[in-house]
Amino acid sequence: MTAPAAADLLAWYDRHRRSLPWRAAAGTRPDPYRIWASEIMLQQTTVAAVKPYYERFMTRFPSVKALAEAPSEEVMQAWAGLGYYSRARNLHACAKAVVAEHGGRFPESEEGLRALPGIGAYTAGAVAAIAFDKPAAAVDGNVERVMTRLFAIEAELPGARPLVRDRVLALLPPTRPGDFAQALMDLGATICTPRNPACGLCPWREPCVARAEGTQETFPRKAKKKAGLIRYGAAFVLTRADGALLLRTRPAKGLLGGMAEVPTSEWRADYELDGAAQDAPLPLRWTQAAQAVRHVFTHFPLELTVFTGTVPAATPAPAGMRFTPLAQLGQEPLSGVMVKVLAAGGLKLPPSAP
Repeated sequence: MTAPAAADLLAWYDRHRRSLPWRAAAGTRPDPYRIWASEIMLQQTTVAAVKPYYERFMTRFPSVKALAEAPSEEVMQAWAGLGYYSRARNLHACAKAVVAEHGGRFPESEEGLRALPGIGAYTAGAVAAIAFDKPAAAVDGNVERVMTRLFAIEAELPGARPLVRDRVLALLPPTRPGDFAQALMDLGATICTPRNPACGLCPWREPCVARAEGTQETFPRKAKKKAGLIRYGAAFVLTRADGALLLRTRPAKGLLGGMAEVPTSEWRADYELDGAAQDAPLPLRWTQAAQAVRHVFTHFPLELTVFTGTVPAATPAPAGMRFTPLAQLGQEPLSGVMVKVLAAGGLKLPPSAP
């Protein structure tokens, strides 16, 4: 069996490279800011989902300086809908660090990139390789799948990641490491897919051990995840007679940190709905919505019972909360679960501000 050659993968990439809004044209120097922002967005999110958000984000924040100088609320609002909101907080903190500590220029080394807020091993490797053509390994899920199949790596992920990284580094060509990193990602995304991989079109079909053994769809080996206990809670959609909705902002740190939400109870596995009135923001006659809202976070599923209510126009907001005009809800950083809650409460979110 022949050994995999970087030249074969690069030749395939030159013919079949994907056109992506953050990817520089062949022969042109990539913009580190655009590469970094796209890599943060693509964590735990598909390319198809990221594209429209990325383009709007670049229009609103065309440079790392523009992002660093933007209010945190504006950044969170632009991120709303992408999920995993700690990424947006880290993105903003990183932009500020790049401007304050590096004069608005990203460090070119993996070590320098790793020192920035929110940049881990994968992102540092991806930015170093793609933006600066450094000999770095960028190992994402696509690359893990390609390499574990190519070498039939039996060790389970995530424990196998150091071995996968070593295999990538061993294959790195002396030139075009950035193209090699993107070629590996493209191969996993378009050919070496999780189901029904197109092995006949793969430039590494001959040296692939899993293909030769007919076991490609069994890789990568993964340790079984423990399912989190479902949590329950109550959410209160309170509108004022003058057309405003009661909102509050979640704490900056933690789940959905810095995002806007309607008042809710605690989210607990043992939450008792009979006591929901005690968690309401105001004492009034609440109406339970017909359907509960279900949402799945990374570590646990959530079910919220939605209650609706209305108060007179002059009603002040309770401490720590605010009334936002319904016409301006598109400017609030509302998470996906809150959009579901508003829909269950009979409110449709208006389009976001450009």
